[in-house]
Amino acid sequence: MYAFGDALVLRTYRAGGDVTTEAAIMRHVGRHGFPVPEVFGAGGRDLWLERLHGQTMLLAVTRKELTHDDAGTVLANLHHRLRGVPGRILHLDLHPANVMMTARGPVVIDWRNARTGPPGLDVALTALILAQVAVDPEHPARTAAREILTAFLRAAGDPLSDMDGAVAMRRADPNLSEAETGRLAAARLMVESAV
Repeated sequence: MYAFGDALVLRTYRAGGDVTTEAAIMRHVGRHGFPVPEVFGAGGRDLWLERLHGQTMLLAVTRKELTHDDAGTVLANLHHRLRGVPGRILHLDLHPANVMMTARGPVVIDWRNARTGPPGLDVALTALILAQVAVDPEHPARTAAREILTAFLRAAGDPLSDMDGAVAMRRADPNLSEAETGRLAAARLMVESAV
C-alpha cells in the first residue's frame, strides 16, 4: 500500500494477480450504499483507491476508544448491510483489522477474497476468525476477541448452519500457519458454545 497525498492510495499485489474482480465488487457494493473506499482505477495487480483517514477497528479497541460490545455490534451491522446489497456478495474476511473507523463511519477494506454465495457463510467466517484469536493462548487480543465474538453473535444471529463451509475455507487458507489451522476445532467449539 502506497499513499499519494491525502486522497489516494495504490494497493499493489507483489505476487501478481488481477484486481478486476475485486474492483468490480467494491464498485458494486459502493453503488448500493455499502461503505467501501472509492475505486479510482484498477488494472493488473494495481488498485487505486480513496485514502481513508482513521484507524482500524482493531486499533480502536486496543486503545479502548471502542468497546468490545460496540465492535461486535458494528461487525454484525456491516454484515446486515452487506446482505442488503443485490447479488449475494460475501466479503469472506470481515474482521476488526479490515474495518477502518473513519469520520464517515466504519469502512470495510480488503475485498481480495470477495465473491458471491450464502450470506450465512460470511457471518460464520467472521465468528470463526474471532474465535481463532480467542482460543490462541499466546495472542494478546484473545480476551478482547472473545468479548467481541459474544457481542457479534448476539447481534448477527446463529452462524452454525454455514460453519462447515467456514471451517473448510479457513483450513484451505494458505496464509494460516499450522498452529492456526490446528486451533480450528477449538474455535468452532467456542462459537457453538457461545451460540
